[in-house]
Amino acid sequence: MYDWQPYVPVARRRANATHEVKRRLKGGTPAPVVITGRAIARTFWGKAWCENLEQYSDYASRLPRGRTYARNGSVVHLTIEPGRIAAVVAGSDIYDTEITVTKVTADRWAAVRADCASGIDSLVALLQGKLSDRTMARICERATGLFPAPRELRFSCSCPDSASMCKHVAAVLYGVGARFDTSPELVFALRGVDPAELVAAGPPVAVASSRVLATDDLSALFGIDLGEEVEAPVTKPTKGAKAAKGATAAKKPAKASSQTAKPAKASTTASSNAAKPSAKPRARR
Repeated sequence: MYDWQPYVPVARRRANATHEVKRRLKGGTPAPVVITGRAIARTFWGKAWCENLEQYSDYASRLPRGRTYARNGSVVHLTIEPGRIAAVVAGSDIYDTEITVTKVTADRWAAVRADCASGIDSLVALLQGKLSDRTMARICERATGLFPAPRELRFSCSCPDSASMCKHVAAVLYGVGARFDTSPELVFALRGVDPAELVAAGPPVAVASSRVLATDDLSALFGIDLGEEVEAPVTKPTKGAKAAKGATAAKKPAKASSQTAKPAKASTTASSNAAKPSAKPRARR
């Protein structure tokens, strides 16, 4: 006689596992892997991770069951940190799975940085996977890029399966690809490197000469805000300026009077002509 365990629907398994995770987290929020549709990953980083995973023949026999478990939501909790992936998977029981990942060596990371030095000018574009095909291919290059080879992975699962990679581990590896869709920065965190260093390795940015003061420095130096209009200060004229101004003013009226001398003469003549009629002698009586 075989001791067959009663069948438990997948939904109930997930519910039981989620309840257990909440108990362990003491009220914390679980981080399940949620996959909508048939595609496990939809963005560049998620797809690249899954494609790298499927390149290794060592995993071929276990990956199909792992995809099924990942798609039906059996990975109820997944965390990713430098060098370590931990998950809780709902199966016939609740299983704890751990994957350790060797961190990228300093020499390997330096080579990636050197090869990508001229192709990365934006951290946002890097995390979105929107760089040139050459640059992205170098970062994801098999054995020399960011994604780990089988020799850089160590698996552990509490299930009774004695295989190196059980279906629960395979489900978690696919779950990592789905998580990279929403959190691509975890690609770099998992391997223990900083993506900002790839941007810093790009072409140097032109810097203004040290002899040119910045706007803020000018503001501090002169005590004014160069972003606003400044009213020119009113200054009192000096004694020398007053004297020069008086001399200029004295010359201008003299010139004007010489120009108006002729009209003045004409007016004098007119007035004398007007006085002549009054000079006639009175008639004798």
